[in-house]
Amino acid sequence: MPNQKRVAIAVAPNGGRRTKADHPALPITLGELADVAAASLEAGAAMIHVHVRDRDGRHLLDADAYRAATEAIRASVGERLVLQITSEALGLYRPEEQMRVVLETRPEAVSLALREFVPGPTHDAAFASFLETLRVEKVTPQIILYTPEEASYLAALAGRGLIPFDNLPVLYVLGRYTVGQTSRPADLLPFLAPGNPSFGHWMVCAFGDQEAACVTAAALLGGHARVGFENNLFLPDGTLASGNQDLVVATRLAVEACGLALADADALRSQWSGA
Repeated sequence: MPNQKRVAIAVAPNGGRRTKADHPALPITLGELADVAAASLEAGAAMIHVHVRDRDGRHLLDADAYRAATEAIRASVGERLVLQITSEALGLYRPEEQMRVVLETRPEAVSLALREFVPGPTHDAAFASFLETLRVEKVTPQIILYTPEEASYLAALAGRGLIPFDNLPVLYVLGRYTVGQTSRPADLLPFLAPGNPSFGHWMVCAFGDQEAACVTAAALLGGHARVGFENNLFLPDGTLASGNQDLVVATRLAVEACGLALADADALRSQWSGA
Protein backbone atom coordinates (compact mmCIF):
# COMPACT_ATOMS: atom_id res chain seq x y z
CA MET A 1 0.00 0.00 0.00
CA PRO A 2 1.48 3.41 -0.94
CA ASN A 3 2.68 5.59 1.92
CA GLN A 4 0.03 8.22 1.33
CA LYS A 5 -2.68 5.62 1.92
CA ARG A 6 -1.28 4.60 5.30
CA VAL A 7 -2.59 6.19 8.48
CA ALA A 8 -0.02 7.64 10.88
CA ILE A 9 -0.75 7.56 14.60
CA ALA A 10 1.04 10.13 16.74
CA VAL A 11 1.14 9.88 20.51
CA ALA A 12 0.99 13.05 22.61
CA PRO A 13 1.78 11.53 26.00
CA ASN A 14 1.90 14.43 28.44
CA GLY A 15 1.18 17.98 27.25
CA GLY A 16 2.01 21.01 29.34
CA ARG A 17 -0.89 21.08 31.80
CA ARG A 18 -1.62 17.69 33.32
CA THR A 19 0.33 16.24 36.24
CA LYS A 20 0.68 12.93 38.06
CA ALA A 21 -2.40 13.97 40.03
CA ASP A 22 -4.40 13.58 36.81
CA HIS A 23 -2.88 10.19 36.03
CA PRO A 24 0.08 8.44 37.72
CA ALA A 25 1.30 7.16 34.34
CA LEU A 26 1.64 10.64 32.85
CA PRO A 27 5.30 10.80 31.73
CA ILE A 28 7.33 13.68 33.14
CA THR A 29 10.92 12.50 33.54
CA LEU A 30 13.32 11.59 30.77
CA GLY A 31 13.11 7.92 31.70
CA GLU A 32 9.32 8.02 31.61
CA LEU A 33 9.36 9.69 28.20
CA ALA A 34 11.72 7.02 26.91
CA ASP A 35 9.49 4.28 28.30
CA VAL A 36 6.29 5.72 26.83
CA ALA A 37 8.02 6.11 23.47
CA ALA A 38 8.90 2.41 23.44
CA ALA A 39 5.44 1.33 24.57
CA SER A 40 3.73 3.59 22.03
CA LEU A 41 5.96 2.34 19.23
CA GLU A 42 5.04 -1.25 20.06
CA ALA A 43 1.36 -0.25 20.18
CA GLY A 44 1.46 1.20 16.65
CA ALA A 45 2.59 4.83 16.87
CA ALA A 46 4.71 6.43 14.16
CA MET A 47 5.40 9.70 15.99
CA ILE A 48 5.80 11.09 19.49
CA HIS A 49 4.85 14.68 20.33
CA VAL A 50 7.05 15.82 23.22
CA HIS A 51 6.58 18.36 26.00
CA VAL A 52 9.24 18.86 28.67
CA ARG A 53 8.88 20.24 32.19
CA ASP A 54 11.02 22.16 34.65
CA ARG A 55 12.09 20.81 38.03
CA ASP A 56 8.73 21.73 39.51
CA GLY A 57 6.83 19.94 36.75
CA ARG A 58 5.78 23.12 34.95
CA HIS A 59 5.62 23.60 31.17
CA LEU A 60 9.00 24.49 29.71
CA LEU A 61 10.46 25.55 26.39
CA ASP A 62 14.19 24.99 26.69
CA ALA A 63 16.72 23.73 24.15
CA ASP A 64 18.85 21.84 26.67
CA ALA A 65 15.79 20.06 28.07
CA TYR A 66 14.65 19.17 24.56
CA ARG A 67 18.07 17.83 23.63
CA ALA A 68 18.10 15.68 26.76
CA ALA A 69 14.62 14.35 26.02
CA THR A 70 15.59 13.64 22.41
CA GLU A 71 18.67 11.74 23.52
CA ALA A 72 16.65 9.63 25.97
CA ILE A 73 13.93 8.82 23.43
CA ARG A 74 16.41 8.04 20.67
CA ALA A 75 18.29 5.73 23.04
CA SER A 76 15.00 3.89 23.58
CA VAL A 77 13.54 3.70 20.06
CA GLY A 78 16.22 4.94 17.69
CA GLU A 79 14.72 6.50 14.57
CA ARG A 80 11.62 4.30 14.68
CA LEU A 81 9.48 7.23 15.83
CA VAL A 82 9.31 10.67 14.31
CA LEU A 83 10.22 12.96 17.20
CA GLN A 84 8.27 16.21 17.28
CA ILE A 85 8.70 18.86 19.96
CA THR A 86 6.06 21.39 20.90
CA SER A 87 6.49 25.15 20.71
CA GLU A 88 3.30 25.76 22.71
CA ALA A 89 3.44 29.04 24.62
CA LEU A 90 0.86 28.19 27.29
CA GLY A 91 0.74 31.90 27.98
CA LEU A 92 4.37 31.88 29.15
CA TYR A 93 6.38 32.63 26.00
CA ARG A 94 6.37 35.22 23.23
CA PRO A 95 6.68 34.22 19.54
CA GLU A 96 10.31 35.29 19.36
CA GLU A 97 11.12 33.12 22.39
CA GLN A 98 9.30 30.17 20.85
CA MET A 99 11.22 30.58 17.61
CA ARG A 100 14.54 30.86 19.39
CA VAL A 101 14.04 27.62 21.32
CA VAL A 102 13.11 25.74 18.15
CA LEU A 103 16.14 27.03 16.26
CA GLU A 104 18.46 26.25 19.18
CA THR A 105 17.03 22.72 19.46
CA ARG A 106 16.82 21.99 15.71
CA PRO A 107 14.47 19.03 16.19
CA GLU A 108 13.29 16.62 13.55
CA ALA A 109 9.82 18.17 13.69
CA VAL A 110 7.93 20.85 15.62
CA SER A 111 4.29 21.81 16.10
CA LEU A 112 3.44 25.51 15.64
CA ALA A 113 0.09 26.98 16.62
CA LEU A 114 -0.79 29.53 13.95
CA ARG A 115 -2.66 31.72 16.44
CA GLU A 116 0.43 31.96 18.66
CA PHE A 117 2.93 32.80 15.90
CA VAL A 118 0.61 35.00 13.85
CA PRO A 119 -1.68 36.79 16.31
CA GLY A 120 -2.12 39.51 13.70
CA PRO A 121 -1.08 40.53 10.17
CA THR A 122 2.02 42.35 11.42
CA HIS A 123 3.50 38.94 12.30
CA ASP A 124 3.14 37.44 8.80
CA ALA A 125 6.63 38.30 7.58
CA ALA A 126 8.39 37.05 10.71
CA PHE A 127 6.48 33.77 10.54
CA ALA A 128 7.38 33.33 6.87
CA SER A 129 11.06 33.99 7.62
CA PHE A 130 10.97 31.48 10.47
CA LEU A 131 9.43 28.82 8.23
CA GLU A 132 12.12 29.43 5.62
CA THR A 133 14.79 28.85 8.26
CA LEU A 134 13.08 25.61 9.28
CA ARG A 135 13.06 24.52 5.63
CA VAL A 136 16.77 25.20 5.28
CA GLU A 137 17.51 23.41 8.56
CA LYS A 138 15.32 20.45 7.51
CA VAL A 139 12.95 20.81 10.47
CA THR A 140 9.42 19.74 9.57
CA PRO A 141 6.73 22.09 10.93
CA GLN A 142 3.18 20.97 11.60
CA ILE A 143 0.78 23.90 11.86
CA ILE A 144 -1.89 23.65 14.56
CA LEU A 145 -5.28 24.97 13.48
CA TYR A 146 -8.17 25.42 15.93
CA THR A 147 -10.76 26.79 13.50
CA PRO A 148 -11.58 26.70 9.78
CA GLU A 149 -10.89 30.44 9.74
CA GLU A 150 -7.30 29.76 10.79
CA ALA A 151 -7.03 27.20 7.99
CA SER A 152 -8.21 29.86 5.53
CA TYR A 153 -5.66 32.34 6.86
CA LEU A 154 -2.87 29.79 6.44
CA ALA A 155 -4.03 29.16 2.87
CA ALA A 156 -4.01 32.90 2.25
CA LEU A 157 -0.43 33.12 3.48
CA ALA A 158 0.48 30.34 1.06
CA GLY A 159 -1.30 32.18 -1.72
CA ARG A 160 0.88 35.22 -1.02
CA GLY A 161 4.02 33.09 -1.32
CA LEU A 162 4.80 33.21 2.42
CA ILE A 163 4.80 29.45 3.04
CA PRO A 164 8.05 27.88 1.77
CA PHE A 165 6.72 24.30 1.93
CA ASP A 166 4.84 22.53 -0.85
CA ASN A 167 3.31 19.98 1.52
CA LEU A 168 2.89 21.74 4.86
CA PRO A 169 1.40 19.34 7.44
CA VAL A 170 -1.41 20.62 9.64
CA LEU A 171 -3.17 19.45 12.79
CA TYR A 172 -6.89 20.13 13.24
CA VAL A 173 -7.81 20.45 16.92
CA LEU A 174 -11.41 19.50 17.70
CA GLY A 175 -12.13 21.73 20.67
CA ARG A 176 -9.99 23.43 23.27
CA TYR A 177 -8.34 22.29 26.49
CA THR A 178 -11.12 22.95 29.03
CA VAL A 179 -12.53 20.93 31.92
CA GLY A 180 -15.02 18.39 30.63
CA GLN A 181 -14.30 19.10 26.96
CA THR A 182 -15.58 16.24 24.80
CA SER A 183 -14.98 16.27 21.06
CA ARG A 184 -17.23 14.47 18.60
CA PRO A 185 -16.54 13.25 15.05
CA ALA A 186 -18.92 15.85 13.59
CA ASP A 187 -16.58 18.55 14.94
CA LEU A 188 -14.25 17.71 12.05
CA LEU A 189 -16.79 18.55 9.35
CA PRO A 190 -16.37 22.36 9.39
CA PHE A 191 -12.67 21.95 8.56
CA LEU A 192 -13.55 19.78 5.54
CA ALA A 193 -16.57 21.73 4.31
CA PRO A 194 -16.72 22.58 0.58
CA GLY A 195 -14.86 25.78 -0.18
CA ASN A 196 -12.48 25.45 2.75
CA PRO A 197 -8.77 24.91 2.00
CA SER A 198 -7.42 21.40 1.80
CA PHE A 199 -3.98 20.30 2.89
CA GLY A 200 -1.92 17.40 1.61
CA HIS A 201 -1.22 15.97 5.06
CA TRP A 202 -3.60 16.61 7.92
CA MET A 203 -3.93 15.09 11.35
CA VAL A 204 -6.62 15.37 14.01
CA CYS A 205 -6.56 15.43 17.80
CA ALA A 206 -9.62 15.39 20.04
CA PHE A 207 -10.66 15.57 23.68
CA GLY A 208 -12.50 13.02 25.79
CA ASP A 209 -13.57 9.42 25.37
CA GLN A 210 -14.64 9.89 21.75
CA GLU A 211 -11.02 10.54 20.81
CA ALA A 212 -10.68 7.23 18.95
CA ALA A 213 -13.96 7.82 17.10
CA CYS A 214 -12.85 11.30 16.03
CA VAL A 215 -9.44 10.27 14.73
CA THR A 216 -10.85 7.17 13.03
CA ALA A 217 -13.35 9.37 11.21
CA ALA A 218 -10.40 11.51 10.15
CA ALA A 219 -8.54 8.45 8.90
CA LEU A 220 -11.53 7.35 6.84
CA LEU A 221 -11.62 10.80 5.25
CA GLY A 222 -7.92 10.80 4.36
CA GLY A 223 -6.36 12.19 7.52
CA HIS A 224 -4.18 10.95 10.34
CA ALA A 225 -4.49 10.55 14.11
CA ARG A 226 -2.96 12.07 17.22
CA VAL A 227 -3.97 10.56 20.56
CA GLY A 228 -2.65 10.53 24.10
CA PHE A 229 -2.84 11.85 27.62
CA GLU A 230 -2.25 15.45 26.52
CA ASN A 231 -5.89 15.58 25.38
CA ASN A 232 -7.61 12.47 26.75
CA LEU A 233 -7.24 9.87 29.51
CA PHE A 234 -10.12 7.57 28.60
CA LEU A 235 -10.72 4.55 26.40
CA PRO A 236 -13.70 4.45 24.01
CA ASP A 237 -15.80 2.63 26.61
CA GLY A 238 -15.26 5.46 29.09
CA THR A 239 -12.85 3.61 31.38
CA LEU A 240 -9.55 5.16 32.41
CA ALA A 241 -6.61 4.09 30.23
CA SER A 242 -3.70 2.53 32.08
CA GLY A 243 -1.21 4.33 29.87
CA ASN A 244 -0.78 6.17 26.59
CA GLN A 245 -0.17 2.90 24.79
CA ASP A 246 -3.79 1.89 25.49
CA LEU A 247 -5.03 4.88 23.50
CA VAL A 248 -2.69 4.06 20.63
CA VAL A 249 -3.91 0.44 20.62
CA ALA A 250 -7.57 1.54 20.63
CA THR A 251 -6.91 3.77 17.64
CA ARG A 252 -4.90 1.13 15.81
CA LEU A 253 -7.64 -1.47 16.25
CA ALA A 254 -10.34 0.94 15.07
CA VAL A 255 -8.34 2.04 12.03
CA GLU A 256 -7.44 -1.52 11.08
CA ALA A 257 -11.04 -2.64 11.55
CA CYS A 258 -11.91 -0.14 8.82
CA GLY A 259 -9.47 -1.83 6.45
CA LEU A 260 -6.80 0.85 6.69
CA ALA A 261 -3.09 0.15 7.16
CA LEU A 262 -0.75 2.00 9.51
CA ALA A 263 2.24 4.12 8.60
CA ASP A 264 5.51 3.62 10.41
CA ALA A 265 7.92 6.48 11.07
CA ASP A 266 9.67 6.20 7.71
CA ALA A 267 6.34 6.16 5.87
CA LEU A 268 5.30 9.30 7.77
CA ARG A 269 8.56 11.01 6.85
CA SER A 270 7.94 10.11 3.22
CA GLN A 271 4.40 11.47 3.39
CA TRP A 272 5.66 14.76 4.80
CA SER A 273 8.36 15.06 2.17
CA GLY A 274 5.87 14.32 -0.59
CA ALA A 275 7.79 11.23 -1.67
